[in-house]
Amino acid sequence: MRITARATTVALLPALLFAAVGCGSTDTPATGKAPAPSGSAASGAPGTGTSAGTSAGTSAGAASGAPAAPKTGGTKLERASLEQGDLPGYQISSQANPNAPHGQPQADKKACQPLADAMGDKPDPAARESVNRGIGSQRQLGLAVAATVSSYSESDAKRLVSRLRQAIAACGGGFSATIEKQTGSYKDVKAASYKTGGDESVSWTTTAVAGDASAQVHLVVVRQGGTVVRLTALNVAAAGQKAQVPQEVADKQLEKVKRAG
Repeated sequence: MRITARATTVALLPALLFAAVGCGSTDTPATGKAPAPSGSAASGAPGTGTSAGTSAGTSAGAASGAPAAPKTGGTKLERASLEQGDLPGYQISSQANPNAPHGQPQADKKACQPLADAMGDKPDPAARESVNRGIGSQRQLGLAVAATVSSYSESDAKRLVSRLRQAIAACGGGFSATIEKQTGSYKDVKAASYKTGGDESVSWTTTAVAGDASAQVHLVVVRQGGTVVRLTALNVAAAGQKAQVPQEVADKQLEKVKRAG
């Protein structure tokens, strides 16, 4: 299966979504474009990029489907983040696609900046630490999810969720955002219903547009104490299709956050 160029030219999406697009690709992206990889159901493509030069699609966990061993080292956020083997049927990577835009998008409207923050791989400045993951579904080929776990003071975490709700209400007509001199727009920002097990959450959908390409995007932000989880999903094989963060991904991520303490 070859992912269409139309589905991979949308700028200003989290870099880890592009990592999910780019797994196994040897294509060199043109300016303003992400790679257009090829893959198959057998390889789990489109999957994710890889860390430490090891392919997630060929790791022992992916090959055997066995759960990953519990992580005991690293920071609390690293222990709270998803690892390969945590979710059967998914490839999980910690390495972003270096060809994708990185950083914090800047919105053209101040009221919409919290929504722009949620789209980048670097969240708002109040975050003390963040750990990113790219997740590719082997069951629903084309479904890519970016997951970021960030630590805040609890008051800042509460304020973030409140600001997101206000931004969704204020920015329904859309806004533009710029990152690394690339500008794209987000249209039809709408609150969405989504059940999570955190202290509070907010969810919305939008259409990301860059040039003549567009993609339906679903976002979920969950607060658990002072920890904030951001989950972003789109279908890179059929960008026009509605995408949703899989419930099992959100549930597993929240389970790990709670277990990490």
